[in-house]
Amino acid sequence: MHQYSFFTFDYSKPEPAQSIDALTRSLADYLPPLQVNQIKRAYYYAEQAHEGQNRRSGEPYVTHPLAVAGILSNMRMDAQSLMAAMLHDVIEDTAINKPDLSDQFGEVVAELVDGVSKLTRIEFQSKAEQQAENFQKMALAMAKDIRVILVKLADRLHNMRTLGVLPPPKRRRIARETLEIYAPIAQRLGMHTLRVEFEDLGFQAMHPMRAARIRKAIKNRFGDRKKTIEAIRQNIENCLDEEGHTAQVVGREKHLYSIYNKMRNKRKSLREILDLYAFRIVVDSVDTCYRVLGCVHSLYKPVPGQFKDYIAIPKANGYQSLHTVLFGMEGVPIEIQIRTHEMEEMANNGIAAHWLYKSSEQEPRGNSSHARARQWVQGLLEMQQRAGDSLEFIENVKIDLFPDEVYVFTPRGDIMELPAGATAVDFAYAVHSDIGNSCVACRINRRLAPLSEPLQSGQTVEVITTPGAQPNPAWLNFVVTAKARSGIRHFLKHQRKTEAVELGKRMLERALASMETSLDEFEPHHLDQLVEVLHTKSIESLLEQIGMGNRVAYLTARQLLNLRDERHQDDENALPAAQSRQAMVIHGTEGFLVNFARCCYPIPGDHIVGIVSSEKGVVVHCESCHNSIELRNEPERVVPLTWADDIDRDFSVELKVELSKQRGIIAVLATRVNGADASIEKISVEDENPKISTIHLVIGVRSRVHLASIMRRIRNIPAVIKVEREKH
Repeated sequence: MHQYSFFTFDYSKPEPAQSIDALTRSLADYLPPLQVNQIKRAYYYAEQAHEGQNRRSGEPYVTHPLAVAGILSNMRMDAQSLMAAMLHDVIEDTAINKPDLSDQFGEVVAELVDGVSKLTRIEFQSKAEQQAENFQKMALAMAKDIRVILVKLADRLHNMRTLGVLPPPKRRRIARETLEIYAPIAQRLGMHTLRVEFEDLGFQAMHPMRAARIRKAIKNRFGDRKKTIEAIRQNIENCLDEEGHTAQVVGREKHLYSIYNKMRNKRKSLREILDLYAFRIVVDSVDTCYRVLGCVHSLYKPVPGQFKDYIAIPKANGYQSLHTVLFGMEGVPIEIQIRTHEMEEMANNGIAAHWLYKSSEQEPRGNSSHARARQWVQGLLEMQQRAGDSLEFIENVKIDLFPDEVYVFTPRGDIMELPAGATAVDFAYAVHSDIGNSCVACRINRRLAPLSEPLQSGQTVEVITTPGAQPNPAWLNFVVTAKARSGIRHFLKHQRKTEAVELGKRMLERALASMETSLDEFEPHHLDQLVEVLHTKSIESLLEQIGMGNRVAYLTARQLLNLRDERHQDDENALPAAQSRQAMVIHGTEGFLVNFARCCYPIPGDHIVGIVSSEKGVVVHCESCHNSIELRNEPERVVPLTWADDIDRDFSVELKVELSKQRGIIAVLATRVNGADASIEKISVEDENPKISTIHLVIGVRSRVHLASIMRRIRNIPAVIKVEREKH
């Protein structure tokens, strides 16, 4: 069993090197000879690749990958992981590339090595403390095969063990990175042994004086701790023997970094730290765990409120155990952890515990990382089912550990967290609403890409903005974040309001012009009085209502005039004919609040009239349209309109074409329309009889002159009998 004590490291000299022969002897305990030979071949390949390269300590560089493989062998990792450990710096530091490794050692090993290299390359582009947690998540999300992370953790552990040769500033920087990033990753993956060593090595390197003082203070307060631990352990063993329980009792001391963190974060003195002594009791079944709990509670008094059952409710990383705190000898608090052998293995090595295959499974079906991952997940399922409780661990630690999140870099190296499926538009709004509103294009990893392209973890995203640009309503079809969706909708709603206010002002000005006055001739108090009389919030709100068609411009103008001149009150309801009013000019670019009727499809050159409609603003009709004629008896809703001279856009118009049925005639018709520089927006066919077809075309034209040209081209088709502009 594992037994923990304080880590005391000598940074003055590097860790003694392990030989390849010693490693292969230890591997032979759990791997077949064929796989051991493959690992040995990977070592000699790495030795040749790194020839001439030395570490800071002066040793040949290959001693580092050898040590990393040694760390993984202590976790009893599989052969592919160990081969990747031997080769993990080959792509980064030598001329050998990924295809070379794939040819020599297989695609899986090459993918593992490439994954480790990618993590090394993105490492710490941003060293801001607040980015540490996001980097942890990004590292996990980028590693499709979780063994990439395990190799990287072992690589970092060996670097931490050999920090002594580095200058103090670099030593502190690496220690900080380890404490902020790698120790939490080990914790997330349930690898307690690795996390403890990371934390104590990092603490010793970051704060050597604090580590020494805490160690000395503990020794002064509790004297020879080993004797105390042994005495308590003996008492627990005797109690369990009397009750007939077979168990292993292991005493451990709380590691230094944990004590330091509790003192700092909870502002407690050393005397107040509860669990300075801790014992682990390892038994053979879950049922025995609870029986042993009863024994230790009868031996020492439990501390109220300090019992936790992580067997019934496992932690998110799969950790399971019973925890209780007791009043020990001389009042020293003791933490007891009770667990099964499987839980102990899981607690110490986390997911690494599931990479060792039984002798009958040395070559699993399918050599891909996914096949291995499935076996790993199956192992976790079995562990959870034995405990008879939730599958929370499966939800938290998957083969792609963060399937619902992506982590991307800004051009400055900051990390942004976004939901899966997020696009550059989501990214832009996550940075700032103004960036989202004005974005027009994006670069992903320095290449121009569509704004709708889903982002992947590890990409660098740059948003290109243009002053005056506006969100496109089509973005709502692909954005996934609430911030982007609400930002786009808010802008469009605001834009609609702005257009309504502008249109309302123009309509009121036109109505006032027909009365031979203008808005500028009224005093502010006249406008305030009008707002009060009409029970609206402000003059802007009043103009918006006019533009939206909820209030008639001419009536409003009349009321404003009457407020200014009491003499005209008797004429308040007198409404001159619409023709007496000055016409409003239509440019075709007014936006949401000027709409073109689909019943008559008005185009430049037609005589037009506007009908005020609630929520639609002004709807433009042809003067001859039956809908506009019917509304002439409501003159307050009629707005005289005229076309601007410089219109440069297409307007929809409907044509009805009768023609003889012929093979390919619709294609000929479409070609003629396109040849006249017009676009077909809609086409439908109705058959009147076996020989004649009637085709309805909605096409985009610039003016009546353009339309006449198109109709001429259509008439010139021999099969065409009749072509006319459709009016409903």
